[in-house]
Amino acid sequence: MKMTLLLWLSICSLFGAAFSCDAYIKTNQWPGRSVIVQMFEWKWLDIAEECERFLGPKGFGAVQTSPASENLILDLNGTRPWYERYQVMSNKRVTRSGNEADFLNMTTRCNKVGVRIYVDVVFNHMAIPQNTNKVYNGTGGSTALIDEYLYPAVPYRKEHFHHPVCEVNDYDNATEIRVCQLGGLQDLNQTMPYVRQRIIVYLNELIDLGVAGFRVDAAKHMWPEDLKEIYKYLSNLKTNHGFRKNSRPYIYHEVSKGGVVTYADYRDIGDVTEFTAGTELALIFTGRKPLKTLRSWGTAELDMMPNGNALVFVDNHDTQRNGFILTHRNATLYKAALAFLLAHPYGQPRMTSSFYFNSFDDGPPADSEGNIISPTIDENGMCDENWVCEHRWGPVYRMVAFRNEVMNTEVNYWWDNGNNQVAFSLGDKGFIAFNTEGSEMHVEIQTGLPAGIYCDIISGEKDKELPFCTGRNISVSITGKTEIILSGAEETHLAIHVGKESLLVLTG
Repeated sequence: MKMTLLLWLSICSLFGAAFSCDAYIKTNQWPGRSVIVQMFEWKWLDIAEECERFLGPKGFGAVQTSPASENLILDLNGTRPWYERYQVMSNKRVTRSGNEADFLNMTTRCNKVGVRIYVDVVFNHMAIPQNTNKVYNGTGGSTALIDEYLYPAVPYRKEHFHHPVCEVNDYDNATEIRVCQLGGLQDLNQTMPYVRQRIIVYLNELIDLGVAGFRVDAAKHMWPEDLKEIYKYLSNLKTNHGFRKNSRPYIYHEVSKGGVVTYADYRDIGDVTEFTAGTELALIFTGRKPLKTLRSWGTAELDMMPNGNALVFVDNHDTQRNGFILTHRNATLYKAALAFLLAHPYGQPRMTSSFYFNSFDDGPPADSEGNIISPTIDENGMCDENWVCEHRWGPVYRMVAFRNEVMNTEVNYWWDNGNNQVAFSLGDKGFIAFNTEGSEMHVEIQTGLPAGIYCDIISGEKDKELPFCTGRNISVSITGKTEIILSGAEETHLAIHVGKESLLVLTG
């Protein structure tokens, strides 16, 4: 029987890190959960429903939502682009995802089933002028004279922005990165007490509504000392939403690679996005680098930050549209890369749940009025209405259970063939193997697991009632060894663990 939340919290209070409580205390997730899913452009009420029917029961730890602040309405030839959500008009909680009542409905329902809510917050900048001397409209009914730096609904005026106006071009100049405009987005001056206060009020209002933390957009373009001053005045999380007393919001910062501004500037005030994870996984799983390179995962050898502050991901809403990265479009390799990310103990993992798109600008599925169309679930449990819903793919959500089961273990029994076949165990809790060589992998190998028959959670799943696997069975001998066969074509990986979702029967 699983330990109750209150009992676990009591043990942590008494024994602290001896029971590996630090991770979930920092993230505010329920014990035994650690995976974030970015529900990009989902509506609040749809997220609430997905928490109850799928995310909570499958053991997901948190959802990262799209920005909740009112944004500029952009119309590109009758369509609404995804990036309008990052062009802020005010701190009103009214967007295409819903209003404040919908938002509270979401946090309340998700918190009850063990899924925390982290909000993507945008306060580095406001919007981009589109046409001179035009009154602009927002999703919450606000108007602004963006060309004049006038946002009455906040309110912000010209003096609250960095001047003289400049654009970020030199990423070897830290001052230019922090005080100039990023792609024309009007850059707020967070050094000003008034600007800080408006940001603090907004973040505390979100905390009152039951959020567990924040993803800070464009953090690289703000001074760390300004952010630290803002965070100092944030409220504790609300106990009426199920948070332990004196809990602090979990904060992670978007800091892209390149230039003089690095993760080191932000690690003392929160976690930091590790973009190297996605780029390296793309290189490795597509054969540009050998799979054995994964032995150096999470080390300086791959230019990766220390484990304690890294938020890692295969892709996100930006990288899907920029550069060489694995996404749902490369489904076989994407599942394998995500499986590795979730199996390895390095970093706080986050995955992306997407919608299909054909061009960079494409926004979420919407009707002729620009209203987001809710995903529907078909008879196979997959999403319709042009939503990808990677989190519902069997080999993906079953790896979430794997991650939860092997939490607080280390990599053991590493094996590779010197090229594109690797395998390793996670303590005595889980085992995973990969083959991208293009030829069959056939090897007897140490798993570190108890003797028994296991269900490979990549090829299938265990029956809820009977000790039966819809995929392949994996037998582990009394010595902990097993025979691994992977074709290297469609069969790129397999995974087993001692949890109820994988273990069929013990034989030792």
